[in-house]
Amino acid sequence: MLKDVTFLGVFAIAIGAVPGALSRYYVTEFCKKAMGTDFPYGTFIINFTGCLLMGFVFTYFKAIKGFPPEIDLLVRTGFLGSYTTFSTYGYDTFALWNNRKKGATIFYWLGSAVLAVIGIMIGRSLANLLA
Repeated sequence: MLKDVTFLGVFAIAIGAVPGALSRYYVTEFCKKAMGTDFPYGTFIINFTGCLLMGFVFTYFKAIKGFPPEIDLLVRTGFLGSYTTFSTYGYDTFALWNNRKKGATIFYWLGSAVLAVIGIMIGRSLANLLA
């Protein structure tokens, strides 16, 4: 798969990742200051806006004939990939559902969320054993 991406594509991903990561940081910090820290407002907003952008960009870019794949890599993989991987999770869930793979959709949708929390718990436990 990686061999299919040109040097320009890899460069586009890298260029998109920097503003995506910075946007994530600044949105999170803004939300902490504006709304407090009792709820992860920043992450919540980032996840929604990332999915909104993923749905829009994917659909819009596909509709443009001859659209440069490097721009798609810059925006979807670079920017949105570092802004939030939740947008990819949302898109992958949609793609499974759209392909009428309902069992796989439910497994992926719930399994990813459950395994994420379990992963955090195991990672914390391992770190506490080593600390």
